[in-house]
Amino acid sequence: MAVSNDLAGKVILVTGASRGIGYASAIEAAKRGAHVVAVARTVGGLEELDDEIQDLGSSTTLVPLDLRDGDAIDRLGAAIFERWGALDGLVANAGQLGVLSPLPHVSPEDFDKVIAVNVTANYRLLRSCDLLLRQADAGRAVFVSSSSARSARPYWGLYAASKAAVDAMVKSYASEVEQTKVRVNVFYPGAVRTAMRAKAMPGEDPATLPTPADIAPKLIDLLSPALKENGQLFDMRTGAFEEI
Repeated sequence: MAVSNDLAGKVILVTGASRGIGYASAIEAAKRGAHVVAVARTVGGLEELDDEIQDLGSSTTLVPLDLRDGDAIDRLGAAIFERWGALDGLVANAGQLGVLSPLPHVSPEDFDKVIAVNVTANYRLLRSCDLLLRQADAGRAVFVSSSSARSARPYWGLYAASKAAVDAMVKSYASEVEQTKVRVNVFYPGAVRTAMRAKAMPGEDPATLPTPADIAPKLIDLLSPALKENGQLFDMRTGAFEEI
């Protein structure tokens, strides 16, 4: 099947790009013609991504960065503005599972780490990229969240709370940009064969799960200039949009 070139000439920022869903999303964006700004802490994973994207005939800018460093996110936004003047798409994918534990047993340190990556970093990305997305012809942003935000199962309280916060931020921001060309949505990937999933469900057979590459096309569809949805969530389990 032919791959769409709907992102040809576009600049797409992907966080958590060194593995899993972020890696596969970066590859998918590159296949569609985008220049990928790949952000992750793991330099080795970024270099592998760069090699694979070059083999596809596309290009990357590698950004080794810890998203808990808010000032570095601000500098990244400034660098994108200086080089391109706009940002066509943002895939806010990086996240941490944290510990699965009764909430009273979660240490303040573990709580702060998860909130820093899953919530604060996404706020800082929005803050840094808002003007860049507005400057684009069709700025698009997608935040990878989780149905845990709604189910809030026992022992998942920390992760669930962080993803519920992401959903709430996106819903509010989407209303703020409703009268602009920017569109921002949430993506629920469902169960996917990732390291995070293996940590959360150690007894599960990963062969029964879709791979990140299987779901990446649907995720990157949310960056298409033709996308009209705003303030919605796309759930891979149903294959449909719904209200956040």
